[in-house]
Amino acid sequence: MYAVLKTGGKQYKVSENDVIIVERLTAESGSKISLDEILLIGDGGNTTVGTPVIEGASVAAEILEHKRGEKITVFKKKRRKNYRRTMGHRQELTVLRITDIPAAGKKKPATKKTKSESKANTPEETKSRVKPQSKAEKSKSDGAEKKRAPSKKTPAKKGK
Repeated sequence: MYAVLKTGGKQYKVSENDVIIVERLTAESGSKISLDEILLIGDGGNTTVGTPVIEGASVAAEILEHKRGEKITVFKKKRRKNYRRTMGHRQELTVLRITDIPAAGKKKPATKKTKSESKANTPEETKSRVKPQSKAEKSKSDGAEKKRAPSKKTPAKKGK
């Protein structure tokens, strides 16, 4: 069984007893946490895909340690302008061991629209729900359309 989870803006494919390094989490070392943003769970031939996440699904993990990554050098330069800046950065990281991937969460049943809901979304009603613009907003939008590029002036002729 495996899962694809999202944490720290990145996605990780994990299975039980995997050790992964993610961006810093706030829990203390040795504690157990639950990661809730599960995008996909695969179990042999059965695959559950979330839209975008699977509701009710989670992955249990244990925090092994907090550490810092390698130092990287950030160098900025603008040529011929005598501008140079050097900075360093070390990302704070958390090492996790995946302890358990429970079965996929229950999918929500597809809701059917009732007649009153389907009628409420007709194009005529959506047009009537659009908020009319105030005079100030209209004048701002009209002013933006009426602006033109200034005409080029011909240079004055030099007298002899």
